[in-house]
Amino acid sequence: MKPEQEEINKCIEVLENGGLILYPTDTVWGIGCDATNEKAVEKVYQLKQRNDSKALICLVANDAMLEKHVEKVSDLAYDIIDLSTKPTTIIFDNPRGVAKNLIAADNTLAIRVASDKFCKYMIGKFKKPIVSTSANISGQSTPKSFQNIDSAILKGVDYVVNLHREKQNSSASSIIRLANDGTVKIIRD
Repeated sequence: MKPEQEEINKCIEVLENGGLILYPTDTVWGIGCDATNEKAVEKVYQLKQRNDSKALICLVANDAMLEKHVEKVSDLAYDIIDLSTKPTTIIFDNPRGVAKNLIAADNTLAIRVASDKFCKYMIGKFKKPIVSTSANISGQSTPKSFQNIDSAILKGVDYVVNLHREKQNSSASSIIRLANDGTVKIIRD
């Protein structure tokens, strides 16, 4: 079995048991869990020492998974996903089928269709969206590489992916708020 397959299988085992993983995403190293498991999402908030009123980002493997977890995906959303030159997270109205404590107070959820091969395969095989939040304690700066991740985070997760640890990460994703009424607002460029 290839190293990537082994890592994916280990991640899925941890995710299925409500655990937390530390994994390389299409942007920065992320803390992840099953986005449909409320207890797992709560563990992420505790590890990051973050108030759960601050919403987390969710990753999906493809458009079909996106459509399953959002009431309405507009043509504009697909255009943004297809035309973006860097990973772009979109905040959608009326998410569904995810943990309640993942949904923001205004009934929105930030979702990104993963572009990273490892993430796409892992989420596709898991068959559910996963949380993706930067691997740092709330209020601290986002680590640009695996070596910069705080030991509290490393100790606080159930599994650390053993791939791409040498990779330097550029930056977090762009975030765009796309309301069902067609309103577009750039939150983070």
